[in-house]
Amino acid sequence: MGRKDARGPPGFDQGEGEMQYVFFAFEFEGRMLIHSPATDHISAGGPWLKYRGHLENISQNCLIGAINIENGEANKIKNQVTGEWGGVPQTAAYYRDQGVKWVVIGDHNYGEGSSREHAALEPRFLGGLAIITRSFARIHETNLKKQGMLALTFVNPADYDKIQPSDKVTIEGLESFAPGVNLTLIAKHEDGTQDNISLAHTFNEGQIEWFKAGSALNLVRYHAILNA
Repeated sequence: MGRKDARGPPGFDQGEGEMQYVFFAFEFEGRMLIHSPATDHISAGGPWLKYRGHLENISQNCLIGAINIENGEANKIKNQVTGEWGGVPQTAAYYRDQGVKWVVIGDHNYGEGSSREHAALEPRFLGGLAIITRSFARIHETNLKKQGMLALTFVNPADYDKIQPSDKVTIEGLESFAPGVNLTLIAKHEDGTQDNISLAHTFNEGQIEWFKAGSALNLVRYHAILNA
């Protein structure tokens, strides 16, 4: 099998110029939107850590500490496909199983406070393809890249406020994904209007290969097969 056979994350076609998503937008318990979503909000610790060796089980804590900006409640979000309300992990898994791509919209210093890799593993396992924030905690940003996820930031942090809970979003520019070249988020609103929002990233060439392969580990596996 040649390198050209490396595939991206489930549902990702390397030839696509556009990818359409539903998304989750959160604030965080006890914090205003201008403050930092910590790792424990993304992947709760405590008793959940007994499931560290079982990704499916520990993924049931993914973003359950986040407050949905649409209803002010924790772990209760609207499924944009069915219209039903449910928990974050269950809704994310539904999207994954239906082949629907999804992203998270986050605030400043997203992922602060811990280097725990489950905070990146869980959204990846549940079918997430991008985390779009005002800024990242450095280690969490790298962990997301290792898992084959897009870690993107708003060029203009104020654009965070343009996205509404019922929007559908499209990410353009991935057909020519390259270091130092911004991508474009198109947020399509329910009233038929849209906002075009510039997104930055810090991917280098090697990290872009992680994304195309689906994860850093996938890329290692492909090279091992090539060299066998």
